[in-house]
Amino acid sequence: MKILVTGGAGYIGSHTVIELLAENYDVVVFDNFYNSSKKAIERVKEISGKDFPFYEADMLKKEDMEKIFSEHPDISAVIHFAGLKAVGESVQKPLLYYHDNMVGTLNILDCMKKYSCKNFIFSSSATVYGDPAEIPITENCPKGTCTNPYGWTKWIQEQMLCDVQKANPDWNVILLRYFNPIGAHISGKIGEDPKGIPNNLLPYVAKVASGALEKIHVFGQDYPTKDGTGVRDYIHVVDLAKGHVKAVKRLEKNDGVLVCNLGTGKGYSVLEIIHAFEKACGKTLPYVIEERRAGDVATCYSSPKKAEEVLGWKAEKDILEMCQDSWRWQSQNPNGYGE
Repeated sequence: MKILVTGGAGYIGSHTVIELLAENYDVVVFDNFYNSSKKAIERVKEISGKDFPFYEADMLKKEDMEKIFSEHPDISAVIHFAGLKAVGESVQKPLLYYHDNMVGTLNILDCMKKYSCKNFIFSSSATVYGDPAEIPITENCPKGTCTNPYGWTKWIQEQMLCDVQKANPDWNVILLRYFNPIGAHISGKIGEDPKGIPNNLLPYVAKVASGALEKIHVFGQDYPTKDGTGVRDYIHVVDLAKGHVKAVKRLEKNDGVLVCNLGTGKGYSVLEIIHAFEKACGKTLPYVIEERRAGDVATCYSSPKKAEEVLGWKAEKDILEMCQDSWRWQSQNPNGYGE
């Protein structure tokens, strides 16, 4: 099976390419490097010891997508990571997010239809649940009201893919709803490299540990949780990548539309994350308590039972391992993929 990985130089995409290659899948990868680096592709090849076709391409350009599919008409599945993903930026630039994420996906789907590629695995998010109706969150939990344009683009793309499959019953669509990916490859060669000041907790904590940032800002300590700070489900990016390999194998079952959460089923508080990272890096990390952020919920974690039952997948790495791998990447690459 030949698989097209969109956004394959990104954080989750690069780790997934490594796991696909380890299972001897043929991969074709493209990325436009908007929020990623050419070095990630070089290091994926170094880690895997394998070469693969790579295109510097933009999914917004139909001619770029046509070139890839015309040169690889035997692509039989797409794993779709490409897209804009910064929550804060999406609030500031909603038109950019709706345009790029929707139009890019439509261009890929058009080429898939033209070349009879009928398998689509979508990089979705637990954000589609909004303020969840139940904890732990199961796949039966109704999709909710998203709190930002980024989340709405995931919500709408999910609906769009379901409609495409309904109109084309021979298609298979797997919607993978991630919780909070952290960690890095054990080699320390690839990891998360956010541009500017990180929006997410772990990269921010890592920057404080490295001395690049002064202190961690903890938003709220009066939630009804064990220590008053928000609780989230963190999953190692390698576990997440392996979940995509399992999803590829599941395509053989021809489920039509399949929805799966990818999480650990465990919730960790902000302070637990900070203390776990302190163990990983061997130093005390300064933090300050701030007011709650609007839109944040107290607790959000998954039920991963369905993924175990239908994909045969279960997260294996614990929170200390996640933090150790994050610190290895950060300490070996203090400027990320930059010089």
